[in-house]
Amino acid sequence: MSDTGNGPSLTLTEEHKMIQKAARDFAQKEIAPIAAEFDESGEFPYETIKKMGELGLMGIEIPEEYGGAGLDTLAYVLALEEISKADAAHGTIMSVNNSLFCYGLLRFGTEEQKQKYLVPVASGQKIGAYSLTEPMSGSDAATMRTRARLNDSGTHYILNGRKSWVTSAPVADYVVLFAMTDPEKGHRGITAFILETDKPGFIRGKKEPKLGIRASATSEIVLEDYECPVENRLGEEGQGFKIAMTVLDAGRIGIAAQALGIAEAAYEAAVEYARERHAFGKPIGAFQMIQQKIADMKTRIEASRLLIINAALAKERAKTTGERFTLEAAMAKLFASETAAYVTDETVQIFGGMGYSKELPIERYYRDARITRIYEGTSEIQRIVIARNQLGIR
Repeated sequence: MSDTGNGPSLTLTEEHKMIQKAARDFAQKEIAPIAAEFDESGEFPYETIKKMGELGLMGIEIPEEYGGAGLDTLAYVLALEEISKADAAHGTIMSVNNSLFCYGLLRFGTEEQKQKYLVPVASGQKIGAYSLTEPMSGSDAATMRTRARLNDSGTHYILNGRKSWVTSAPVADYVVLFAMTDPEKGHRGITAFILETDKPGFIRGKKEPKLGIRASATSEIVLEDYECPVENRLGEEGQGFKIAMTVLDAGRIGIAAQALGIAEAAYEAAVEYARERHAFGKPIGAFQMIQQKIADMKTRIEASRLLIINAALAKERAKTTGERFTLEAAMAKLFASETAAYVTDETVQIFGGMGYSKELPIERYYRDARITRIYEGTSEIQRIVIARNQLGIR
């Protein structure tokens, strides 16, 4: 892609170039210098996230009337790639805010919901989260145990249950959360709700001590007779599973872009090291085994980039045609996440002992890459999605 390094050629508009450069400059100047510190402490990077909101990075595809930047999906993946290249944890926070919270409200929210919740989150004044997974319910959402029932007066839903692995839950102001309103109907009995986290009955559980993306706060959510006004239901009763899957399609494109950013950071470090590190009287890059690694890493990175572009363009088409982009998103997420795992592993190998040391960011790239094959649907689920799409199996 032109103007993204040495990748395949794709002509970007001036607007695309501007958002890409703005994200790159901000990421390298503001995020990269603090990434190791926040990875070590596990603290949430409030200051840089606030600045990202001011730059329009927390609601890139959301129309300006709703607090966003009013740009397209390609602009979003370009910016997210640059942020993730500096620090994947910042990329995770950005992805959840953009794809899982804002996109869901834009697609399925009422005008009142958009004004009240979308505007502050898309503009970066507030932080949004998305909650589907439970301790015993991950890929199989139909088995969720969180329940929502209407009160006797029909004005509020009463929610009880426990959610797990909720990205940004410890700091979120609002959460799009899914609960069973009719367990007899399985996944057709799931409904989506917009929850305000400062209300009684909303309890933030333990913060997860994670392997990677440690500056991105993750925790459980416990609901104890939480009262959610009927007007805060997102979509209709029983429409929750459709909303969840539609939103995850968008989220998978974001995670693919995040994985690409991680892979690029590791790859660039590997190339530089292969040029500078000498062994047996020559740069290690002169040896064919290192060259093979570099060639395979570069090829997979650029193949990932093209799949991500394809998914981004499919999502753009969907805005006017209403078509699904499930296949394109799944392929991009699957290939890019496995590329990030491959590239970071090979980079550690090229660096040898130094790649295993916390003195360099190489081991952080390796740790951060691992989650991209799990969240927003595991690699196994992506393969099922892709295969069923091609076989016509529902």
